[in-house]
Amino acid sequence: MDFVDKHSIVRKIWGNTDVILFIFAGAAAEFSLNKAVDWLYFTGKLPKDPLGRLFSTVGYAQKIVFSTLTEAHAAIDQITIIHRHVEAGRGAKIPDWAYRDVLFMLISYSIRAFEVLERKLTLKEKEEIFTTFYQVGHRMEINGLPTNFQAWKMMHEQQLQENLVYSRFSHDLFDQYKKHLGFLRYSLMRKIQALIVPLKVNELLKLGEGKTIKQVLTLYKISRKLKVNKPLRNLILPAAYKAQILKLEAF
Repeated sequence: MDFVDKHSIVRKIWGNTDVILFIFAGAAAEFSLNKAVDWLYFTGKLPKDPLGRLFSTVGYAQKIVFSTLTEAHAAIDQITIIHRHVEAGRGAKIPDWAYRDVLFMLISYSIRAFEVLERKLTLKEKEEIFTTFYQVGHRMEINGLPTNFQAWKMMHEQQLQENLVYSRFSHDLFDQYKKHLGFLRYSLMRKIQALIVPLKVNELLKLGEGKTIKQVLTLYKISRKLKVNKPLRNLILPAAYKAQILKLEAF
């Protein structure tokens, strides 16, 4: 038995490398503002390699989506164990709201990225996305999860207003993004973020409207129809992460 049905929209989303890269861009922006981001600074892994850390998270999510139920549960349990070790090292518990926020990002950007690159999703498809990640959160025993898509929408909006702040960690993370990506790729990432993130995230990070990237996206969509998009996309991938990104296409 599969964790996610083979015909689910969730597999279509997480089997599309372009969509995953947009999910990554959105999550990289919002995650920098999360009030609990200091937890990943505690381990030292995030500031040393923020892009690698985020790609690892995205890769884990993709692996779960394409696993059997047993394999997915094992992967989710492993994530829980890793977090328990971090909590033991710091002598404190990661707040439930912080776990929820990360889970909410996966739901939110799965929807936002697909709609920017492909088409509008139906309510039923959005509910499928919610249910998939709700099952992940339930397995992790995260408290206070909304139990349906409409409740999630309300809680997510509240979370955006209450749990995000521009801090020294936000500033440092974007400095690291620029350092690891280089100026041109960093500028492209910010334009994509401007197009995909919620208004609150955009306001805090001052990302702008992302108008110029809309024209680029139109041309890129044409290249996808002509099936010449992959060579174009691969040209702009950062060399240090190219193998990791291309590995996402294995699914």
